[in-house]
Amino acid sequence: MTTQTRRRIRRPKLADTAILKRKDFTHDLWTIWLEKPEGFTFKPGQYCTIGSEGVERAYSIVSAPYEEDLELFIELVPPPDGNLTPLLYNLKDGDSVTIRPRAKGIFVFDPSQPNQLFVATVTGVVPYISIIRQYLNDGETGHHFYILMGASYHDEFAYDAELEQLAAEHPDMITFVPTISRPDEEPNAGWAGETGRVNNIVEKYAEKWELIPEDTIVYACGHPGMIEDVKDRMISKGYDVREERFWKEDE
Repeated sequence: MTTQTRRRIRRPKLADTAILKRKDFTHDLWTIWLEKPEGFTFKPGQYCTIGSEGVERAYSIVSAPYEEDLELFIELVPPPDGNLTPLLYNLKDGDSVTIRPRAKGIFVFDPSQPNQLFVATVTGVVPYISIIRQYLNDGETGHHFYILMGASYHDEFAYDAELEQLAAEHPDMITFVPTISRPDEEPNAGWAGETGRVNNIVEKYAEKWELIPEDTIVYACGHPGMIEDVKDRMISKGYDVREERFWKEDE
């Protein structure tokens, strides 16, 4: 006769952490900085799980591991699809959210190839910012990061100034191209940069930059439709494509 012992599965305890600062970019896009819990570690590109009033969702971390605080870039998803972001939207400096003690995710920097092509839509740029900040902080060399970032409107490029500055300071290491998909609409008046959906220009820029599958990894992060199109275009050409999906609905 055998006896089976039931093991109780214990979920990691939640911790409370304070919102240190908030910056709004548009009516539905904002950044918050959270106090990093003691002992909280992560790799650039990973995500943390935060919550409010019992509702939780995973968010990729903008900040690099060396930074003191946790920086998150959030898009408001109104009800009925959105459950957590409307709660977060009403929070201010000094309020608290819950956070799970461990970061997760496999959408991280793979140094095996010298050329790294990052493709993003709006909040999908987040893991790339973390990767590049840590790479520069560590004084690493030997890689070139090409960032293609798409949005409907130019004011959705929350990290364009940072990327433009880094590209100017490190032209042999960082190349940045933002593109808008609705150039004829009034909010984009005066835009003089690239136009079109980011997935529709990825092949053009890969050719312009003389990238080849043998020495390039392609990363796609953001809208699922963009990711699927980038995969269809680039995998068929022999590229290694990594993906991270950001769904509109709160999970």
